[in-house]
Amino acid sequence: MSTPTIGVLALQGDVAEHLRALEVCGARAVPVRRPSELADVDALLLPGGESTTIDKLLRAFGLMQPLRERIAAGMPAYGSCAGMILLADRIEDGMAGQQTVGGIDMVVRRNAFGRQVDSFEATVAIATIGGAPFHAVFIRAPWVESVSADVEVLARVESGPAAGRIVAVRQGTLVATSFHPEVTGDLRVHEYFVSLVREGAPSTAPASPIDTA
Repeated sequence: MSTPTIGVLALQGDVAEHLRALEVCGARAVPVRRPSELADVDALLLPGGESTTIDKLLRAFGLMQPLRERIAAGMPAYGSCAGMILLADRIEDGMAGQQTVGGIDMVVRRNAFGRQVDSFEATVAIATIGGAPFHAVFIRAPWVESVSADVEVLARVESGPAAGRIVAVRQGTLVATSFHPEVTGDLRVHEYFVSLVREGAPSTAPASPIDTA
């Protein structure tokens, strides 16, 4: 699959930035707002935004169940910030009645790093991707409380009060980050995701005990 078609969930959040990043990385990027549009893509990117709002809009637009079915059937997906929350099987500090799409066997704590005023930037290394550490931007970001043995931890916060917290994971062809790579100009996360879509590769994470932050 030389030029995969990757959708960006276009209900709320950083849609335009992700569309541009995916195009630069060699994918055909299209906005997705309807089940018919979801059916036509090879993979989906779930952008940052407000996870509770996106949850409500997914249900209002009739996308929640089709998206769950496609992910369960093996469609690759990447979730950034709110997208990470949506891809989690379980969440902490969610709003009453909040639902997720699921797919990654992890527990994510919503708004774990604080409110908008607590947004920050930090250095994050992702060994699987390589190269220099990422300049990661966290905006009302979640973190991962724990993952199962099927989930590969890609990155943790390296310093400060939140040192050691899990902020990037992969399970099969599902990837999630707490931070926003689309706002920095560093496209390595998008390149990594596009390569997974092209390969359709399963996770190579070794089995291990449950990993917690």
